[in-house]
Amino acid sequence: MPALDYQTAFHLAPIGLVLSRERIIEDCNEQLAAIFGRTRESLLGQSFAVLYPSPDEFERIGERIPPIMTAQGSYADDRIMKRANGELFWCHVTGRSLDRSMPHAAGVWTFEDLSATRRVAVELTPREREIAAQLVTGKTSKQIGRILDISPRTVDVYRARLMRKYGTGNATELLQRLLGN
Repeated sequence: MPALDYQTAFHLAPIGLVLSRERIIEDCNEQLAAIFGRTRESLLGQSFAVLYPSPDEFERIGERIPPIMTAQGSYADDRIMKRANGELFWCHVTGRSLDRSMPHAAGVWTFEDLSATRRVAVELTPREREIAAQLVTGKTSKQIGRILDISPRTVDVYRARLMRKYGTGNATELLQRLLGN
C-alpha cells in the first residue's frame, strides 16, 4: 500500500488545489487541471488570469481579496470561471494566505466546479457575471454596490439586464435561474 502523506493527499484531493505566490500558480493538483480542461504542467508558473473569463475580472476580484482576507484570514466566493475551451462555468473558490497582512504573497486555494448543479445559461458581460455572483449570495443592491464600488442604482440596472437575459419576471425567479433551479 502506498504511503499516505501530505503530497499524496494534495495530488489526490477531490477538489482543485493550488499553491500560489503573487497570484502565480506554483503548484496545483490534477483535479484543478481537469476542472479547467488543461494539463497540470501547462498551469505551473502561470498567472491565475488564465482561469478567468476576462482580464477585468481577474483584476477586480484580485483587488477585492486583500481587505477581506486581511480582516477574516480567508476569502471565499462563487464566481464564473473559464475552461481552456472557452466554456464558462460556476466555481466555488476559497483561499487562505500564509500571511494575512500580505494576502497575495503566498496562499492555498481550492476550486470546486459547480457546473453539475449550476449552469451559465446565457452570455453575460464581465460586470453582469460579477453582479450575478453577488446576487446568488443573497446580497442587496446596496451591499453589492459597496463590494463592487458602484452605486446601488447601477446594480439595479444590471439586475434588470440579467432578468431580461434570463427571461424572468422578478428577482426571485432570477435567483432561481442563477442557482440552476
